[in-house]
Amino acid sequence: MSLFAIALTIILSVADSAQLVRFYDDAYSHDSATAAVYAGWRALGAIGKADHVIALCARAGVRPASTLEVGCGDGALLCELHRRGFGGHLAGVEITMAAVAIARERPQIDAVDLFDGIHVPARDGTHDLGILSHVLEHVPEPVALLADVARACRAVLIEVPLEANLSARRARKREHAAHVGHLQRLDRPSVQKIVQRAGLSIVGELDDALPLEVHRFFATTRPARMAADVKWAARAGLHGLSPRLARRLFTLHYACLCLPDE
Repeated sequence: MSLFAIALTIILSVADSAQLVRFYDDAYSHDSATAAVYAGWRALGAIGKADHVIALCARAGVRPASTLEVGCGDGALLCELHRRGFGGHLAGVEITMAAVAIARERPQIDAVDLFDGIHVPARDGTHDLGILSHVLEHVPEPVALLADVARACRAVLIEVPLEANLSARRARKREHAAHVGHLQRLDRPSVQKIVQRAGLSIVGELDDALPLEVHRFFATTRPARMAADVKWAARAGLHGLSPRLARRLFTLHYACLCLPDE
Protein backbone atom coordinates (compact mmCIF):
# COMPACT_ATOMS: atom_id res chain seq x y z
CA MET A 1 0.00 0.00 0.00
CA SER A 2 1.35 3.45 -0.91
CA LEU A 3 1.98 6.16 1.66
CA PHE A 4 -0.86 8.16 0.07
CA ALA A 5 -3.27 5.22 0.48
CA ILE A 6 -2.20 4.73 4.09
CA ALA A 7 -2.68 8.44 4.83
CA LEU A 8 -6.08 8.43 3.13
CA THR A 9 -7.18 5.41 5.17
CA ILE A 10 -6.15 7.14 8.39
CA ILE A 11 -7.97 10.34 7.42
CA LEU A 12 -11.16 8.46 6.55
CA SER A 13 -11.00 6.44 9.78
CA VAL A 14 -10.66 9.61 11.84
CA ALA A 15 -13.59 11.20 9.97
CA ASP A 16 -15.76 8.11 10.52
CA SER A 17 -14.85 8.08 14.22
CA ALA A 18 -15.77 11.75 14.58
CA GLN A 19 -19.13 11.08 12.92
CA LEU A 20 -19.78 8.17 15.29
CA VAL A 21 -18.94 10.32 18.30
CA ARG A 22 -21.43 12.98 17.18
CA PHE A 23 -24.09 10.32 16.61
CA TYR A 24 -23.73 8.82 20.09
CA ASP A 25 -23.43 12.15 21.83
CA ASP A 26 -26.89 12.86 20.42
CA ALA A 27 -28.15 9.38 21.38
CA TYR A 28 -27.26 9.92 25.06
CA SER A 29 -28.46 13.53 25.24
CA HIS A 30 -32.26 13.11 25.24
CA ASP A 31 -34.60 15.01 27.53
CA SER A 32 -35.14 13.27 30.89
CA ALA A 33 -38.37 11.45 29.96
CA THR A 34 -37.00 10.08 26.69
CA ALA A 35 -33.68 9.22 28.35
CA ALA A 36 -35.54 7.15 30.97
CA VAL A 37 -37.35 5.18 28.26
CA TYR A 38 -34.16 4.36 26.39
CA ALA A 39 -32.33 3.52 29.61
CA GLY A 40 -35.09 1.00 30.29
CA TRP A 41 -34.72 -0.37 26.77
CA ARG A 42 -30.95 -0.81 27.21
CA ALA A 43 -31.45 -2.47 30.61
CA LEU A 44 -33.95 -4.93 29.11
CA GLY A 45 -31.61 -5.71 26.22
CA ALA A 46 -28.77 -6.27 28.68
CA ILE A 47 -30.62 -9.24 30.21
CA GLY A 48 -30.56 -11.21 26.97
CA LYS A 49 -27.02 -10.11 26.15
CA ALA A 50 -25.81 -11.30 29.57
CA ASP A 51 -27.59 -14.62 28.99
CA HIS A 52 -25.58 -15.02 25.78
CA VAL A 53 -22.24 -14.05 27.36
CA ILE A 54 -22.64 -16.43 30.28
CA ALA A 55 -23.96 -19.33 28.19
CA LEU A 56 -21.17 -19.17 25.60
CA CYS A 57 -18.44 -18.75 28.21
CA ALA A 58 -19.82 -21.71 30.16
CA ARG A 59 -19.76 -23.91 27.05
CA ALA A 60 -16.10 -23.03 26.38
CA GLY A 61 -14.98 -23.15 30.00
CA VAL A 62 -14.08 -19.44 30.02
CA ARG A 63 -14.20 -18.03 33.58
CA PRO A 64 -12.97 -14.44 33.32
CA ALA A 65 -11.34 -12.70 36.26
CA SER A 66 -11.39 -9.47 34.24
CA THR A 67 -13.80 -8.33 31.52
CA LEU A 68 -13.58 -5.36 29.15
CA GLU A 69 -16.64 -4.22 27.21
CA VAL A 70 -15.65 -2.19 24.15
CA GLY A 71 -18.50 0.16 23.29
CA CYS A 72 -20.09 -0.22 26.71
CA GLY A 73 -22.65 2.56 26.24
CA ASP A 74 -24.24 3.49 29.54
CA GLY A 75 -22.89 0.32 31.19
CA ALA A 76 -26.16 -1.65 31.23
CA LEU A 77 -24.58 -4.98 30.22
CA LEU A 78 -21.68 -4.66 32.67
CA CYS A 79 -24.17 -3.93 35.45
CA GLU A 80 -26.21 -6.99 34.53
CA LEU A 81 -23.08 -9.15 34.57
CA HIS A 82 -22.18 -7.71 37.99
CA ARG A 83 -25.69 -8.53 39.26
CA ARG A 84 -25.09 -12.15 38.27
CA GLY A 85 -21.60 -12.27 39.78
CA PHE A 86 -19.93 -12.84 36.43
CA GLY A 87 -16.85 -11.34 34.80
CA GLY A 88 -14.61 -10.42 37.73
CA HIS A 89 -13.13 -6.93 37.40
CA LEU A 90 -15.52 -5.09 35.05
CA ALA A 91 -14.29 -2.29 32.80
CA GLY A 92 -15.63 -0.48 29.77
CA VAL A 93 -14.51 1.90 27.04
CA GLU A 94 -16.74 4.13 24.94
CA ILE A 95 -16.27 6.74 22.20
CA THR A 96 -18.62 9.39 23.58
CA MET A 97 -18.17 11.29 26.82
CA ALA A 98 -21.94 11.48 27.29
CA ALA A 99 -22.11 7.68 27.73
CA VAL A 100 -18.87 7.54 29.73
CA ALA A 101 -20.28 10.03 32.21
CA ILE A 102 -23.38 7.88 32.76
CA ALA A 103 -21.43 4.62 33.06
CA ARG A 104 -18.94 6.13 35.53
CA GLU A 105 -21.83 6.84 37.90
CA ARG A 106 -22.57 3.12 38.20
CA PRO A 107 -20.82 1.60 41.24
CA GLN A 108 -21.05 -1.90 39.74
CA ILE A 109 -18.43 -0.99 37.11
CA ASP A 110 -14.80 -0.78 38.18
CA ALA A 111 -13.47 1.51 35.43
CA VAL A 112 -14.80 3.35 32.37
CA ASP A 113 -12.59 5.21 29.90
CA LEU A 114 -12.97 7.19 26.71
CA PHE A 115 -11.33 5.76 23.57
CA ASP A 116 -10.98 6.69 19.92
CA GLY A 117 -13.12 3.89 18.50
CA ILE A 118 -10.11 2.20 16.90
CA HIS A 119 -7.38 1.52 19.48
CA VAL A 120 -8.23 -0.16 22.78
CA PRO A 121 -6.33 1.59 25.60
CA ALA A 122 -4.94 -1.57 27.21
CA ARG A 123 -1.74 -3.59 27.02
CA ASP A 124 -1.65 -6.96 25.25
CA GLY A 125 -3.54 -9.69 27.10
CA THR A 126 -4.73 -7.37 29.88
CA HIS A 127 -8.22 -8.89 30.13
CA ASP A 128 -9.52 -12.45 30.12
CA LEU A 129 -12.67 -11.54 28.18
CA GLY A 130 -13.50 -8.77 25.74
CA ILE A 131 -17.08 -8.04 24.73
CA LEU A 132 -18.22 -6.34 21.53
CA SER A 133 -22.00 -6.34 21.94
CA HIS A 134 -23.84 -4.62 19.08
CA VAL A 135 -20.74 -2.66 18.11
CA LEU A 136 -19.28 -4.16 14.91
CA GLU A 137 -22.34 -3.20 12.83
CA HIS A 138 -21.66 0.44 13.77
CA VAL A 139 -18.00 0.73 12.78
CA PRO A 140 -16.42 1.29 9.34
CA GLU A 141 -13.54 -1.19 9.93
CA PRO A 142 -14.87 -4.10 12.03
CA VAL A 143 -11.87 -6.35 11.35
CA ALA A 144 -9.38 -3.79 12.65
CA LEU A 145 -11.39 -3.12 15.81
CA LEU A 146 -11.92 -6.82 16.52
CA ALA A 147 -8.23 -7.55 16.02
CA ASP A 148 -7.26 -4.84 18.49
CA VAL A 149 -9.77 -6.09 21.07
CA ALA A 150 -8.29 -9.57 20.61
CA ARG A 151 -4.84 -8.09 21.24
CA ALA A 152 -5.97 -6.75 24.61
CA CYS A 153 -8.24 -9.67 25.59
CA ARG A 154 -7.56 -13.41 25.64
CA ALA A 155 -11.09 -14.27 24.46
CA VAL A 156 -13.63 -12.09 22.66
CA LEU A 157 -17.40 -12.37 22.60
CA ILE A 158 -19.23 -10.71 19.71
CA GLU A 159 -22.93 -10.03 19.38
CA VAL A 160 -24.55 -8.46 16.32
CA PRO A 161 -27.94 -8.31 14.62
CA LEU A 162 -28.14 -10.46 11.48
CA GLU A 163 -29.72 -7.92 9.13
CA ALA A 164 -28.95 -9.49 5.74
CA ASN A 165 -32.45 -10.96 5.44
CA LEU A 166 -35.73 -10.53 3.57
CA SER A 167 -37.49 -8.45 6.24
CA ALA A 168 -34.56 -6.05 6.70
CA ARG A 169 -34.53 -5.25 2.96
CA ARG A 170 -37.74 -3.23 3.32
CA ALA A 171 -37.29 0.52 2.92
CA ARG A 172 -38.61 1.26 6.41
CA LYS A 173 -36.19 -1.23 7.97
CA ARG A 174 -33.24 0.15 5.98
CA GLU A 175 -34.13 3.67 7.10
CA HIS A 176 -34.31 2.55 10.73
CA ALA A 177 -30.94 0.79 10.51
CA ALA A 178 -29.37 3.94 9.08
CA HIS A 179 -31.05 6.05 11.76
CA VAL A 180 -29.51 3.99 14.57
CA GLY A 181 -26.07 4.14 12.97
CA HIS A 182 -25.67 0.72 11.36
CA LEU A 183 -22.86 0.83 8.80
CA GLN A 184 -22.61 -2.95 8.26
CA ARG A 185 -25.40 -5.26 7.11
CA LEU A 186 -24.26 -8.59 8.49
CA ASP A 187 -25.20 -12.23 8.16
CA ARG A 188 -23.64 -15.26 9.81
CA PRO A 189 -21.07 -15.93 7.03
CA SER A 190 -19.94 -12.29 6.98
CA VAL A 191 -19.40 -12.34 10.76
CA GLN A 192 -17.40 -15.54 10.41
CA LYS A 193 -15.27 -13.89 7.72
CA ILE A 194 -14.61 -10.86 9.96
CA VAL A 195 -13.57 -13.20 12.78
CA GLN A 196 -11.25 -15.16 10.49
CA ARG A 197 -9.63 -12.02 9.06
CA ALA A 198 -9.01 -10.78 12.61
CA GLY A 199 -7.00 -13.93 13.35
CA LEU A 200 -9.60 -15.63 15.53
CA SER A 201 -11.64 -18.82 15.53
CA ILE A 202 -15.23 -19.27 16.72
CA VAL A 203 -15.52 -21.80 19.55
CA GLY A 204 -19.21 -21.34 20.30
CA GLU A 205 -22.19 -19.56 18.76
CA LEU A 206 -25.91 -19.02 19.19
CA ASP A 207 -28.70 -16.91 17.77
CA ASP A 208 -31.85 -15.58 19.38
CA ALA A 209 -35.25 -14.46 18.09
CA LEU A 210 -35.57 -12.26 21.23
CA PRO A 211 -38.05 -12.72 24.09
CA LEU A 212 -41.62 -11.45 24.20
CA GLU A 213 -40.70 -8.57 26.54
CA VAL A 214 -38.38 -7.10 23.90
CA HIS A 215 -41.00 -7.28 21.16
CA ARG A 216 -43.56 -5.64 23.47
CA PHE A 217 -41.36 -2.87 24.90
CA PHE A 218 -42.50 -0.01 22.65
CA ALA A 219 -46.08 -1.32 22.28
CA THR A 220 -48.15 1.21 24.25
CA THR A 221 -51.66 0.21 23.10
CA ARG A 222 -53.57 -3.05 23.28
CA PRO A 223 -53.59 -3.56 19.47
CA ALA A 224 -49.84 -2.88 19.39
CA ARG A 225 -49.24 -5.41 22.17
CA MET A 226 -51.37 -8.00 20.37
CA ALA A 227 -49.39 -7.42 17.17
CA ALA A 228 -46.14 -7.78 19.13
CA ASP A 229 -47.38 -11.03 20.65
CA VAL A 230 -48.21 -12.46 17.22
CA LYS A 231 -44.85 -11.35 15.80
CA TRP A 232 -42.97 -12.92 18.70
CA ALA A 233 -44.91 -16.20 18.49
CA ALA A 234 -44.35 -16.50 14.73
CA ARG A 235 -40.65 -15.68 14.91
CA ALA A 236 -39.90 -17.80 17.97
CA GLY A 237 -41.82 -20.74 16.51
CA LEU A 238 -40.07 -20.59 13.13
CA HIS A 239 -36.67 -20.11 14.75
CA GLY A 240 -37.26 -23.19 16.87
CA LEU A 241 -38.21 -25.24 13.81
CA SER A 242 -35.60 -23.95 11.35
CA PRO A 243 -32.93 -21.46 12.48
CA ARG A 244 -31.48 -21.33 8.94
CA LEU A 245 -34.85 -20.32 7.41
CA ALA A 246 -35.41 -17.82 10.24
CA ARG A 247 -32.08 -16.12 9.46
CA ARG A 248 -33.13 -15.72 5.82
CA LEU A 249 -36.51 -14.20 6.69
CA PHE A 250 -35.99 -11.84 9.65
CA THR A 251 -33.40 -10.34 12.00
CA LEU A 252 -31.95 -12.47 14.78
CA HIS A 253 -29.34 -11.54 17.34
CA TYR A 254 -26.21 -13.64 16.84
CA ALA A 255 -23.47 -14.13 19.41
CA CYS A 256 -20.19 -16.01 19.14
CA LEU A 257 -17.20 -16.59 21.40
CA CYS A 258 -13.81 -16.29 19.69
CA LEU A 259 -10.29 -17.35 20.63
CA PRO A 260 -6.98 -16.59 18.89
CA ASP A 261 -5.92 -19.00 16.16
CA GLU A 262 -3.28 -21.45 17.33
